[in-house]
Amino acid sequence: MELELIKVHGSENEFFILDETVLERTLSEDELVSLTKIITDRNEGLLNGADGVLLVGAARHKATGESMRVINYDGSEASMCGNGLRTVARYLSEKHNQDELVVETMHADLHVKKAEDLGKDIQTFQVEISPVSFNVDALPFNWADETFIDQELPELTPGLRFSAVAVPNPHLISFVDHKTMESSQLKELATYLNGANPYFPDGVNVSFVEELGNQKIFVRTFERGVGFTNACGTAMAASSLMYVLLKGGKLEEKVQVTNPGGMVQTIVHQKEDGTYWMDLIGNATYLSKISISLKDILNHQLANNKQIRLDENKNYHDFIKHISDINIK
Repeated sequence: MELELIKVHGSENEFFILDETVLERTLSEDELVSLTKIITDRNEGLLNGADGVLLVGAARHKATGESMRVINYDGSEASMCGNGLRTVARYLSEKHNQDELVVETMHADLHVKKAEDLGKDIQTFQVEISPVSFNVDALPFNWADETFIDQELPELTPGLRFSAVAVPNPHLISFVDHKTMESSQLKELATYLNGANPYFPDGVNVSFVEELGNQKIFVRTFERGVGFTNACGTAMAASSLMYVLLKGGKLEEKVQVTNPGGMVQTIVHQKEDGTYWMDLIGNATYLSKISISLKDILNHQLANNKQIRLDENKNYHDFIKHISDINIK
């Protein structure tokens, strides 16, 4: 069976998009996990690997439409990926010739749409990040209280304060100074919390956030099931929410979020019932289109592929250089 893959990135968070709706048959779960581990391997994978596979499928609980599943490079499944959703939004927008759609994800049907370009010739999409929950059971997080907002974990990181939120995948967020951002504390804490630990039985995404100015933050994230990536879309959305709640950020106004992979914009919204949701606005960049058989992948014969390299990344890197010149301290 021949597979058509697109290597993409959102904020340099790299993925392979695989549209299962056009395949001869549905992949088994074992095939999907094996395929993901093989092609995303950073040393021996396809086109230098990736952070995961975005599987486009038919909607599961709606009569029409399509769904997105996020398979991390280690074969585990994430409940959502904001950077990945932007690239899937672009793919489906072009597939159906529609500027606005709804994409089914594990926990919610999310609105996505084409947005004004962030920079010259930068394909840009806006995606909904929801649902949001502060209840520790939603993460899950073994804690005595129902929520964990702006509190210390003194036995782990004395002097730092954290907030826990599910969007819907779990995030632990701390606002830090520049020196702490550059230290080894994020790696040490996140490695511990994503191994055997008494707090997060399923692991957690951990982010350090630095305030850069009015409605501007920098986010560095250690992702559950992946490790350090150039960016994590849901982490940037969750960090923007905590910036609004704890640091004087403004509802309904764009927050500029820089990260090691570039920049996105977020908007934090509050519903009439007091709950929150976020918009995540950023690039959806195509790197290559690849044709390869499933058999060759599973036999580790990755050289047996046909590919078309695309020219979009130069525009993105030019954009990032401009952003870096403005924002990096």
